[in-house]
Amino acid sequence: MRMAFETDAIVIGAGAVGLATGRAFALRGHETLVLEAQGAIGQGISSRNSEVIHAGLYYPTGSLKARLCVLGRQLLYAYLDKYHIAHQRCGKLVVATEPHEAARLEAIFRQAGENGVEGLQRLSGEQARALEPELNATAAILSPDSGVMDAHGYMGNMAGEISALGGAIVINTPFVGASPIPGGGFVVRTGGDAATEVTTRYLVIAAGLGAQDAAATVDTFPAAQIPRLHYGKGVYFTCAGKAPFGRLVYPLPIPGALGTHYRRDLGGQARFGPDLDFVDAPDYTVDPARADAFYDTIRRFWPGLKDGALVPDYAGIRPKLHGPGELQTDFRIDGAEAHGLAGLIALFGIESPGLTSSLAIGDEVVRRLVD
Repeated sequence: MRMAFETDAIVIGAGAVGLATGRAFALRGHETLVLEAQGAIGQGISSRNSEVIHAGLYYPTGSLKARLCVLGRQLLYAYLDKYHIAHQRCGKLVVATEPHEAARLEAIFRQAGENGVEGLQRLSGEQARALEPELNATAAILSPDSGVMDAHGYMGNMAGEISALGGAIVINTPFVGASPIPGGGFVVRTGGDAATEVTTRYLVIAAGLGAQDAAATVDTFPAAQIPRLHYGKGVYFTCAGKAPFGRLVYPLPIPGALGTHYRRDLGGQARFGPDLDFVDAPDYTVDPARADAFYDTIRRFWPGLKDGALVPDYAGIRPKLHGPGELQTDFRIDGAEAHGLAGLIALFGIESPGLTSSLAIGDEVVRRLVD
């Protein structure tokens, strides 16, 4: 006898990736619930990032990050244009500030080409300074399709789409656990003021920093298939005065991250960050003393930064799957081939470029489960 499920799909987490996944289900006609433990959407990783639209330059050939970032960026710009969500395709300069960095810069250019990134240009230091006169660079890559966006406007629009398509975003509803149903599907248990159980055909864990804990509450999910979570803290500083550059400016990547970069946000404010510090637990305080390292890093590409100009802004925590000194890892989109539970996908390590990739990730998840 075929099971009559109360809903077709449940997505755990209402950040950018969870909402994009819920939207992808709803667009295919599946009744969808997106469960969020907090009192509003987008309160986790999605609210504490750079709001940068990445082109897909850095990621290893054949990786999920490379494929989903390039596709996701294309989908994202079309989406932002269609719904008139604030964004700027301002472009990005990846800069070498010393002659010995030229080989690493060239390696990034070649990697970006292998990833299918369009429109890249090699620039001399003189050409880069012609675009951004206050820049210090011996060479640069111009990525014209990098940009910045309003992440909250984007998430709010997706939430509206899900509701319009008959789905629901259920806030203040923590995920407590789930049990597989013989023959397929899951009983999902929720907490909060309206604790309940709901049966669903498909279950997606898109809980960001809480993904590992969520997976551990699913009965028979093998513990060995839950990767260790490392908290990668990054802080941001704003800069008083006029923003020095119109384009994003990125130095060469640091081990484990893209490094402290510059952006002018949609309001015209100059912002720098994030750095990377592995911490034992989420902590969103910004130590003003970290500005010392920021001054050293920023002055390599912007020598005109004045003493005392940096002001502590905010901090974010990235759900990294690698620790200090380890190689940066790929996204994990784990289906039954990894954990043995048909109808379930668990997303682990969805950090940068997760926002850019979100629409492509949502489509990928639903394609694997449904199509």
